[in-house]
Amino acid sequence: MHGLALSTDLSTDPGSEQPYRYTRRPLVEPDWTRLPGWRDVTVVEWESAQWQRVHCVKNVRQLRAVYGDLLPAEFYTDVERDQQERATMSMLLPPQMLNTMVPDRVPDGPSMYADPVRRYMLPVFSDRATEWSSHPNASRDSLHEQEMWKVEGLTHRYPTKVLAELLPTCPQYCGHCTRMDLVGNSTPVIDKLKFSLKPVNRLDAMIDYLRANPGVRDVVVSGGDVANMPWRNLESFIARLLEIENIRDIRLASKALMGLPQHWLQDDVVDGMTRLAGVANARGVHIAIHTHVNHANSVTPLVAKATKTMLDTGIRDVRNQGVLLRGVNDSSTTLLDLCFALLDEAAIMPYYFYMCDMIPNSEHWRLSVAQAQQLQHAIMGYLPGFATPRMVCDVPYVGKRWVNQLEAYDQVRGISYWTKNYRTGIESTDPEALSRRYEYYDPILTLPAEGQQWWRRHGGDLEAATAAGHEQAAASRDAARRQAADPVSV
Repeated sequence: MHGLALSTDLSTDPGSEQPYRYTRRPLVEPDWTRLPGWRDVTVVEWESAQWQRVHCVKNVRQLRAVYGDLLPAEFYTDVERDQQERATMSMLLPPQMLNTMVPDRVPDGPSMYADPVRRYMLPVFSDRATEWSSHPNASRDSLHEQEMWKVEGLTHRYPTKVLAELLPTCPQYCGHCTRMDLVGNSTPVIDKLKFSLKPVNRLDAMIDYLRANPGVRDVVVSGGDVANMPWRNLESFIARLLEIENIRDIRLASKALMGLPQHWLQDDVVDGMTRLAGVANARGVHIAIHTHVNHANSVTPLVAKATKTMLDTGIRDVRNQGVLLRGVNDSSTTLLDLCFALLDEAAIMPYYFYMCDMIPNSEHWRLSVAQAQQLQHAIMGYLPGFATPRMVCDVPYVGKRWVNQLEAYDQVRGISYWTKNYRTGIESTDPEALSRRYEYYDPILTLPAEGQQWWRRHGGDLEAATAAGHEQAAASRDAARRQAADPVSV
């Protein structure tokens, strides 16, 4: 017989010879009673959103009350120094998140210093880069979102999409937060900006703008985290969005689906989401939740339960937008483990992995564009195409770009160059907006010796130039804030 000979040896698993081997791992809720501070906490208490919020850890004293002698004294000192000298976000950790960190979750496992969730949710001073804790071109509002406010809190960067920042707080604060300029409490090193309008006036102005601009079809409802907004207020705002004919997609941004899943399991939230989904489906509008999970250890049975509950309300999807972070998810194995945990066990769609933005004191987290390109290549072929996340660089004044879409790349100095095919909300009359090249900078610590030497020689001058540029940007931002705060301008 002619043709291909088919092997009849079924004993060999081809996956065993691959760089990554898929193994399904059932989700586990770590035993919180292993920690001294929660030895007597009941299941009913643990699954209560109110209990979780009341018992959030906000300072080193409360952290010590939870972990006690399971952590060495120098660790607490390390955390405290970081809070005083480097942290751009104040400490706020729900028990649900703390419980996914070591110690003693796995016998003889990694130390608290090496724990991936700890590395970005509870930074310590010794984590930070020494020579370059911040890139010379780092900035507080690194994506210049506030310059693009049409009304206070409403960023119109893309032609058909807007970002609505409803509030400046979250149930948990990530150390690498891209909106550290506005979100959360001030820290010793960052004095946060504040909204000037009353919440009701800001939300009214957003609705008025969207009604007046039929070219907008997609609203990302964020903050902060929508889980921190009183439900009746959030439901009212979304219901008003659903009344606007041109709005076809509504995305609710909430890391709390992972960090505080108990919130999304509350009766009033479930009932409200069911009402909103019913109206949306009748009108042909898609509502989705976008969450933010960076490591498989964060995906627990409660996260899966909250996700299923939300999908059962009738919303379109739950998607994950992670951030590439050194020491957290900077290997293909870690990323694939996370994606399969999300997809197989929690019904969360892997969607994006952003490069960490160029905010102050973030150099120890950030990866280079080249590293992100390598990770994109390494995960291809293992996941279904529809669930293969895209690695994206959010380029200042440009927006999201797949990491392979750059125009040019100086890998010695770590400068990549990008173009775009649309004007942002502040470029309607800029004739060069579509031909200009925009720059993004790799972390200096990832550069070859020649590149690091170049930055040592020129970094000071660039820092001075950058400071001057920041002053100009701040003036532009303040003018934008004044205009956005004036309802007459809508």
